[in-house]
Amino acid sequence: MKHVFVINPRAGKRDQTTRIYDMANRLRTQHALECACMLTDRKGGAAEMVRKLAERGEALRIYACGGDGTAFEVANGIAGFPNAAMTCIPTGTGNDFLKNFGPDLVKFSDAENLWDGDVFPLDLIECNGHLCLTIACTGIDARVADSVHQFSRWPLLSGRGSYLCSVAANFLFRPIGRQWTVTLDGQTEEDAFALVSVCNGRYYGGGSTPVPEARLDDGVLRTILVKNVGKAAFARLFGAYSAGRYRELPPELIRVSTAREITIRGEEPFVTCLDGECFHWQEARLRLSDRRLNFFGPRGCDPNATAR
Repeated sequence: MKHVFVINPRAGKRDQTTRIYDMANRLRTQHALECACMLTDRKGGAAEMVRKLAERGEALRIYACGGDGTAFEVANGIAGFPNAAMTCIPTGTGNDFLKNFGPDLVKFSDAENLWDGDVFPLDLIECNGHLCLTIACTGIDARVADSVHQFSRWPLLSGRGSYLCSVAANFLFRPIGRQWTVTLDGQTEEDAFALVSVCNGRYYGGGSTPVPEARLDDGVLRTILVKNVGKAAFARLFGAYSAGRYRELPPELIRVSTAREITIRGEEPFVTCLDGECFHWQEARLRLSDRRLNFFGPRGCDPNATAR
């Protein structure tokens, strides 16, 4: 079996390439494992690299060393290959996917806790040909995420500064809702929506938990729909939404569906965010993927440790 560390040197606040190389060398010397390190140099590069490796047919354990974006790419590259499994070593800024594992999150930082862990399958969301591990969001939350990338190009803004600028631009100076046609398992609804988020996992946006009962391996997607409201009302309800207390909110404004197929259509292109990666479409088709992802982690870990 080959152990491959896919490293994103641009993830997080500092380059951790040297630390990951040292980690791989320890596995090689202490456990006689065949280890290799590969660096991603562009968007989409990690998915291409791991897909080519998986297509060779040899047994692979792949370590996505970065943030949620790196995990997204590796998952898209190996999903459906029975010979390949992945895990994550968090070196990014958010790492929302690993929050699903609760207290075991800290163990993912060291490959010594990972290399011999059990493999288990996880569900995936399919959206317009892409695969998503945790949450596919469309609406003001996706627009904030998209704008963060734009503001981060400004030389005087830090990560926190670009986030605050994005929140201000999208909440204070732009409308909350958008007019969409949303179809859930064939039932169509036309209305103005603040957001529509399809949840396989529980965390996004730095720790928001819109649907706390979502589980990564139960074959069920939970879609939370929030109707358009005024800015003051949205500000009041967002705290409960973010904390997963949607049942406390008015049902005419917010509800959860377990539809297997979801379509969002707009008259103009909109942003959909998949595990933090932003795409611009005029129609998003989402469903539970036929492919599953082989994942491994620390012994005894539970991808639903924080589900409630």
